[in-house]
Amino acid sequence: MRQIHLFILFLFLSFSSFSQTYTIIDNRAIKLHQEGDEFVQKRMYDEAIAKYKASISREANFLESYLKWGRILLTKGLPEEALEIVDRGLARNVKAPAGLLGEIAWLKTHCFLKIGGYNSAIQEFDNTKALMPAEFKSTRPFKEMEQQIDFIRIGIQEVYDIKKEKLAEPLNQFTLQYFPVLTADSKKMLFTKRDGVTNSEHEDIFVSYFDEDSARWGEPRGIASSINSAYNEGTCTISADGKILIFTSCQTPDSFGDCDLYISYKVNDEWQKPSNMGKSVNSRVWDSQPSLSADGRILFFSSNRRGGFGGKDIWYSLRMGDGSWSEAKNLGSKVNTPKDEVSPFIYFNNEILFFASDGHLGFGGIDLFISRVEGGEFGKPVNLGYPINDHQDQLALFITAQRDFAYYTETILNDGNQERSFLYKFRFPEQIDLGEKLMVTAGKVLNKNTGEPVEAKLSLVDLATDSKMYQFQSDGRTGDFTMLYPNKASSGLYVEKKGFLPKIYNVDRDSLQNQENLNVELTPVAAGEEFTFENIFFDFDKDELKQESSTSLRRLIGFLNENPSVKIEIAGHTDNIGAEVYNKDLSLRRAESVKQYLISNKINEGRLKTEGFGSSKPVVPNDTSDNRALNRRITISIL
Repeated sequence: MRQIHLFILFLFLSFSSFSQTYTIIDNRAIKLHQEGDEFVQKRMYDEAIAKYKASISREANFLESYLKWGRILLTKGLPEEALEIVDRGLARNVKAPAGLLGEIAWLKTHCFLKIGGYNSAIQEFDNTKALMPAEFKSTRPFKEMEQQIDFIRIGIQEVYDIKKEKLAEPLNQFTLQYFPVLTADSKKMLFTKRDGVTNSEHEDIFVSYFDEDSARWGEPRGIASSINSAYNEGTCTISADGKILIFTSCQTPDSFGDCDLYISYKVNDEWQKPSNMGKSVNSRVWDSQPSLSADGRILFFSSNRRGGFGGKDIWYSLRMGDGSWSEAKNLGSKVNTPKDEVSPFIYFNNEILFFASDGHLGFGGIDLFISRVEGGEFGKPVNLGYPINDHQDQLALFITAQRDFAYYTETILNDGNQERSFLYKFRFPEQIDLGEKLMVTAGKVLNKNTGEPVEAKLSLVDLATDSKMYQFQSDGRTGDFTMLYPNKASSGLYVEKKGFLPKIYNVDRDSLQNQENLNVELTPVAAGEEFTFENIFFDFDKDELKQESSTSLRRLIGFLNENPSVKIEIAGHTDNIGAEVYNKDLSLRRAESVKQYLISNKINEGRLKTEGFGSSKPVVPNDTSDNRALNRRITISIL
């Protein structure tokens, strides 16, 4: 904030260089005024104001002293008082030269922008242009202001209908609470809690759970003793399933710089001891404000390290196959500017990035922007518009997976200094496209024989392209899992654990979307056990495997390689449409197609047996088209 104020003062000094005459002739008043200017050069602002006041006491019409006094007030973050002072001067001296009136209008334009008086700012600037020296109109400050005014002129005509709402008690009970993040089911909120506004005050990560019965957030508490410590822990991010936590900690003994990023994993429902993310991610300076992609594979964060475009930039790191993190890379010049880009938030679909910046064109202060993936990289950012953005600093935006609410932090200032900060929310405008709708499915993975929880891998796969969209893990202590995924017509869920038969779903046909209590029962590998081999596709009346079958076939190969002593029977089944002799032959031919695929991928033929049952073993009555579809299947039995 101080850098912004000093920059504003520089703008005023550069403009005033075009006009060095005075509107009065009292030498004593002029000397006091010039002594005030000397104090300004030394950044002794209170002393400078005293001199300007003294010059006005001697000569009440000394408009230049009102102007300089007003500039200092704006530099100190007091735009309302600055307006009051210059208006008082104008009331005393309405016949000032055009150049001086232009300088006052320039100051008032800045003041109106600082308080969100956009129409007044536009009017002042329009009046200013005719009064400005030609030399000043060619400078960067003037051109940047002209561009911003034109942007605001259009921006305030396209207003989103939103209502900002402060989160109710027991939240917002601390002096400062900021950077809210939620899990994919929107039932768990994490935020940074701080006891006061000074740098010596302690930061911790707090968590609150949403109670559906009361429709209220519960009493916030420290996330875990393994996370919060005697050092500062804050500005965190959590994976969609709530199993990976990355947070900022400053001045810790094992840190590389001022603030580093740390990672912790939730194992058996408990957060493990966090570890520094290492030199590939952290630097010797400030690294903070992380945002983890829903699947936990990409980390975005803000850093002021060398190698960027100036100020704070957004960087990213990829999670490697062995769990390590790649060397952090700058996100590039489309997103980053010579000024500051902070508080990144990657939306749950991994294709939309939100961030805050004072380097892109905005409504004043720090605005929120959106950048979408275009051709494999993030495209030109777009301002989120008014009144999501306004004259104040907008930071720490978080949008739920359900797209209903956006959460953010709002800061209360007193004399330009932070006094309190609170958690707010608003309904996110539907006009802002967030891509295809996302589904959230939650439940447990259990041992079918014992009912005990199982720590299993859950993979969501696009069957059309055989590409893994997301991967999640169930908790070994509770069996709980939460998945988030796009609503694609052709996608499969694969639940796998060594020593168990795989459980395979077709997301659409099995209606998994937005289920909250999906019990996945895994069967231990044993002779006589059977599972339905989902997502094996044939054209009507054909026995050739379709391309969409690749995902399930590869997983069956993996299962057989993982269990080299296991022999299986591949059985084909049909519905009851058509002659039974033909159906039995078709079902056998389809089972043989699966067998030949396995043999072609180095599975020993001696481990494979086939059978065709036709329509003799239906799992449901053949009385509807949906039921007949369920009966047309491939099953795998352990021999």
